[in-house]
Amino acid sequence: MNESFTFYNVSEKKMSFETVIERIKGFMSRDLRSEYILSIGSDSHVHQKETKFITAIHLHRKGKGAWGCLKAHSVKRPILSVREKISIETALSQEVAYFFITKYLNVLTDLLIPFADEGANLLFEIHLDIGQKGMTKELIQEMTGRIEAMGVEAKIKPESYTAFSYANRYTK
Repeated sequence: MNESFTFYNVSEKKMSFETVIERIKGFMSRDLRSEYILSIGSDSHVHQKETKFITAIHLHRKGKGAWGCLKAHSVKRPILSVREKISIETALSQEVAYFFITKYLNVLTDLLIPFADEGANLLFEIHLDIGQKGMTKELIQEMTGRIEAMGVEAKIKPESYTAFSYANRYTK
């Protein structure tokens, strides 16, 4: 993975993807009998001379807290097409999700398998910043189809909190 895969959160700057995985494993190891939702979501905001994208990784320990981090990306022009913005957001989420699917998701799942009978579970989702209301409703089938083709569950508003809430907070 190259330098563009640098993540940050309020506690740490310049985390590599491998460091992110270690932080996720550490968070999960503190409670191996819980249900977790690992979600990836992206959001964007058009500024005067650029469009800023944020891709978020969010690990929710159901009912017991969360851990997350972010990756910034920008396009050096205002993107005014909703289809283009949502397509780029989806692609950025897919890019990060690909690394989980191909290597790290099994590692994380293996931590919980011994405790599956005690409620341990890991769900993996991609959260899209689209919904049944507004201009994005025409994009639902296309974008969720791209995610489901990867074998990942796609969530849209109001269930896609990683995109429309967590990532959104950092696009301004």
